[in-house]
Amino acid sequence: MSVRIRVDNCSIERTLDIVGEKWTFLVLREAFSGIRRFADMQAVTGAPRQVLSARLNRLVDEGLLRKVPYRDPGQRQRDEYRLTQKGRDLYPILVALMHWGDKYVADDDGPPVLLTHRDCGAALEQHFRCADGHEVEGPREVTALPGSGAKLKSA
Repeated sequence: MSVRIRVDNCSIERTLDIVGEKWTFLVLREAFSGIRRFADMQAVTGAPRQVLSARLNRLVDEGLLRKVPYRDPGQRQRDEYRLTQKGRDLYPILVALMHWGDKYVADDDGPPVLLTHRDCGAALEQHFRCADGHEVEGPREVTALPGSGAKLKSA
């Protein structure tokens, strides 16, 4: 009898429920670039006001962003949006999406943005390694096993 992992508690699905939408990723892209204010995010992303407001509120509710009040001279108090640790932990996902896009959908001129290490200037690369330090080249080198939260069903 084979055992299959049920997908009703899938971590990928739950993550996509929070961030799996174009405007959400563009908001996160700008937050990683240091854009914190609503008007600046709207100008750069082109998101409709209501959409941007909804995405920011959801990211705050989910704990990926936090609101920090600020007040420009002569203006009313407003909020900036700053990444939390939970939000910063999404950075490798955004970089992976960018690298995939650079490889498969960039213009013939090449990628529009290059990420480099601030200290030495070398290009940023992503690698998968197992806990013992072995390089993992792709999905054929990976085995999925039930985790502690798995719900198993007989097939």
